[in-house]
Amino acid sequence: MASTERFRLGTGAGFSADRLDPAVDLVERGELDAIVFECLGERTLAFAYRDRAADPERGYTPLLQRRMRAILPAAIANGVRIITNMGAANPAKAAGITRDIARELGLVGVRIAYVLGDDVSDAIGPDTPLWEGMTVAEVGRRFIGAHAYLGADALMPALQAQAQVIITGRVADPSLYLAPLRHHFGWPGDDWSLLGAGTVVGHLMECAGQITGGYFADPGYKKVDDLARLGFPIAEVQPDGGACITKLDGTGGVVNERTVKEQLLYEVHDPSRYLTPDVCADFSGVRIASPAPDRVTISGARGSHAPESYKLTVAFDGGYLAEAGISYAGPGAQARAELAGRVVEERMSTVHASNAPLRIDIIGAASLHATARRYHDSSEDVRLRCALRASSSEQAELLLWEVESLLCCGPAGGGGYRGHVTPSVITYSASLPRTNVAAQTQVLVS
Repeated sequence: MASTERFRLGTGAGFSADRLDPAVDLVERGELDAIVFECLGERTLAFAYRDRAADPERGYTPLLQRRMRAILPAAIANGVRIITNMGAANPAKAAGITRDIARELGLVGVRIAYVLGDDVSDAIGPDTPLWEGMTVAEVGRRFIGAHAYLGADALMPALQAQAQVIITGRVADPSLYLAPLRHHFGWPGDDWSLLGAGTVVGHLMECAGQITGGYFADPGYKKVDDLARLGFPIAEVQPDGGACITKLDGTGGVVNERTVKEQLLYEVHDPSRYLTPDVCADFSGVRIASPAPDRVTISGARGSHAPESYKLTVAFDGGYLAEAGISYAGPGAQARAELAGRVVEERMSTVHASNAPLRIDIIGAASLHATARRYHDSSEDVRLRCALRASSSEQAELLLWEVESLLCCGPAGGGGYRGHVTPSVITYSASLPRTNVAAQTQVLVS
């Protein structure tokens, strides 16, 4: 039965490696109805695909066990539903692990649902067009897999089954929040205004500490207190979709109009047409006010009909990434590092006949802006960073060899060499008609 009482929704993670202690704090004393752990970026999912291909027992978010052990006891005791995409490329395995953890903790009868259907790899062929203007075949790399961004509809059966933990793979970030709101308030799946309002809530909440001052902090411009104890956000949502964003008393960070406005526009190209699987949300009329410290109200979101297609992330084997660095200090350090970079570049080309993409940065001399302008500051403390995308581990190792050889082959004063090679992935985007995607839900009981 639909409720007219407000729904108190928390965020436990905004990405796969987010902090854990603020989430524990939320489930212990946040008086939440549900908490969402949003842990799945495009590359995170692609790596999960690669891991599952190497071992069918893997493919879920590596921090799943640690999070569930810390969160489950208080969540079950306090009636807080857990919703997460930590299933990544293997939601079934993630759900099984969560059930086993619940049993080990003595939590009997916990209902754990997992959602499948986002894996659409079988629907992808060589001629599948990508948004980047090429086909899958034209990428020229080994296809790993493809996932559709499912919407709130995919989670509704699990909510209706009274699952206390819901584990998914690729679901659009705001949809993880919209689903429990739809279930709690009984919002129809075609009430575009309400779905637009719920999507705004999800978009504001999905990055966790960004809206409570974390990514906002900028000393000298935007002061944020006690950043080491940053609290994660809570949304108090009303039946009409209006909400108040806040955080727990006694935690660090800040919630104000500026943090909310920054997050509202984060990764949004057109605020009047924010496309999700659930709705084409319109943020342009959102009204923001701060009635009290660390409390910001939002209202006025609208929406229109959802897109007819799902967005896909299509993953490919990116080969190997080699990264190596060496430091230079003292007078002329920048010039010596620049010379070392030219030496590495020349030797990779002439000695090793490598035409693999190579990037040279001088960290400490505007390295992040090197592609836009030349180095402009003279520094006495810099680090040469060389990175190469290679087709084989052997080719990648050549870069490490060349950078380490600078220790004796010059220029003068190089030290502190470090290097490593890691496998990589590349992702592109595509579309698939909604009729080609079907979600399924399974429920386990501890």
